[in-house]
Amino acid sequence: MNALSSVFHADTASRILPVIKERWSPRSFDASAIPAEDLATILHAATLAPSAYNAQPWHFLYAHHADEAGFAKFLEPLVAFNQSWAHNASVLLYILSREKMDGPDGPVPNHSHSFDAGAAWAMMALQATELGYHTHGMTGVDFDAARKILQVPEGYRIEAAIAIGRQAPAEHLPEGLRAREARSDRKPVAEVSTEGPFA
Repeated sequence: MNALSSVFHADTASRILPVIKERWSPRSFDASAIPAEDLATILHAATLAPSAYNAQPWHFLYAHHADEAGFAKFLEPLVAFNQSWAHNASVLLYILSREKMDGPDGPVPNHSHSFDAGAAWAMMALQATELGYHTHGMTGVDFDAARKILQVPEGYRIEAAIAIGRQAPAEHLPEGLRAREARSDRKPVAEVSTEGPFA
């Protein structure tokens, strides 16, 4: 039995930061413009994530909905399912991570480049929530197409695509998605944590 099982109850939920509890991943967005200052704040927050050796391996590519040609390029690599709703995002963004970091004698492999980019994504999502936006991360992406279309150089991994925007009513979604426009359940903490070795 997990040693913390007895304390995983409503009292722990009440101690979590409100912005963490408020964050979730809707699919219905209203395509409204995100002011440059708001997007800059969201990206700035992402860069404050921790990273191994302070290598900061993340890089963000983004396009605004209002830029029709640029936005279409960012939408194209998404699988059809994600295209069906992400076309109403205010911004589409791809998170990249640099696979190597600078060492004393040149670039060396960075074991945690994806892990660190994930930390940046979490910071981004929380800051967006704090400003009244929502985010939805996607790996339903043709990554080979994305690399070509977005001209991603060798040495960078495309981690995920992110839709950012203000939430719209579920009725704005294709009919088959409307009933799914709700927060996802989470596994109990005791189920995903173990004191001591895994076995």
